[in-house]
Amino acid sequence: QRLRYSAEVPILKDMGEEVLERVDFPPRLKGGRSRIVAIQAPLPLGLVLGQDDALPGLTTVDEVAEEGNGASAGVQVNDIVRAITATQTTMETPTWQLLAGGIGQPKTKRFMYSVDGRPLEEVLAAIGSNRMDPDGRDVWLVLERNDGDSD
Repeated sequence: QRLRYSAEVPILKDMGEEVLERVDFPPRLKGGRSRIVAIQAPLPLGLVLGQDDALPGLTTVDEVAEEGNGASAGVQVNDIVRAITATQTTMETPTWQLLAGGIGQPKTKRFMYSVDGRPLEEVLAAIGSNRMDPDGRDVWLVLERNDGDSD
């Protein structure tokens, strides 16, 4: 049961390294007929995401472009987006630079971002932030898929 509702995803650790760890995602769909799927794909994903009043707080895949990177990676219409990678740029300043009056250097970190309950605009901005990844890595998407849907 745990494997059905969990996925191995990259987790940012304190020292800045990324480690694959298994993370649990309690099901949002009722009836026990769903499972968690982790997918990696390069930008642009070729997806149309949306939020429906019938599923408050959930971001769903409304359309998948046939030739898009999302389709090639296995994203399907009606998948629920549970988490994605996002990046954030911060100024990092070692103490010795602060003492010398320095301003620091920008550093971009990539991390897993839970989208449960987040506004659609925020989810879209988080996906787009992956363009700022200095290593150009694929976006990770954690999706909840209804088992009634085809693989």
